[in-house]
Amino acid sequence: MGKLSHVDEKGAVHMVDVGSKDISARAATAQAIVKAQSSTIDLIFEGKLPKGDVIATAKLAGIMAAKKTSDLIPLCHPLPITSANVEIERLDAERISILAKVKVSGKTGVEMEALTAASVAALTLYDMAKAVDKGICIQETKLLMKEGGKSGRYEAP
Repeated sequence: MGKLSHVDEKGAVHMVDVGSKDISARAATAQAIVKAQSSTIDLIFEGKLPKGDVIATAKLAGIMAAKKTSDLIPLCHPLPITSANVEIERLDAERISILAKVKVSGKTGVEMEALTAASVAALTLYDMAKAVDKGICIQETKLLMKEGGKSGRYEAP
């Protein structure tokens, strides 16, 4: 394993200096899977939960979270995000997919922003539906794709 970028020669954590990096187009897509009772997922997609429009609220929460990632995750750089989008769809009777796509033209990538967006959208979905289903489970939050920068493109297997 090579040298860790967030640890200095004395072992102390620090924010990586990206000042000398080139600005480039960067993008990332992350996914969270939410598992719930099929009756709960029916209520979510029919818009019949007591707290209101779960899908719209979760999408908005995810976008807002992407913009606030550097406030939540230590050592993340604040980034001028150029695009953030959250897509929510039913996979099957008991699972929902949340896809977060984030773009930036900058000196560092947006993987953490995409992961944060997917995570917060999933948490919002849980919060709004927990009154009818306390057993909702957030699963498989992961990076699906990143592109741009020195390391190029990555796609999850």
